[in-house]
Amino acid sequence: MIKQYETVFIATPVLSDTQMKEAVAKYTDLIKANGGEVVYEEDWGLKQLAYPIQHKTSGFYYLIEFKADPQFVNVLETQYHRDERIIRFLTVALDKNSIAYAEHRRQVRAGKAAAPKAEEPVAVEAEVEPENVEE
Repeated sequence: MIKQYETVFIATPVLSDTQMKEAVAKYTDLIKANGGEVVYEEDWGLKQLAYPIQHKTSGFYYLIEFKADPQFVNVLETQYHRDERIIRFLTVALDKNSIAYAEHRRQVRAGKAAAPKAEEPVAVEAEVEPENVEE
């Protein structure tokens, strides 16, 4: 029985962009290699942590929404535990309401990205005549 999951992990803030992309690729490839399907990915970027974790006060957040067999979650979380780049993670199974909400959220985000940005009003400077200054 295939279920839909959402996993968020926090990677250590000392990673470069290349190293972060490698970490993400490792987990998306792991999902696909075990018969799963990546539904959605979202990079939340570098954020402050609510409390220090392993003496770090910030971390790179990344969300992956995927479909997989329930036994696969243990495999994924074991890999998170073994990876020194990952400082925290959370994987949750989505019910039908959560799936609908996630779909709605993706559509709203896609709509915002595709919507043309309104042009900002251009300030028109009024010509100011210099005051008559007597020398």
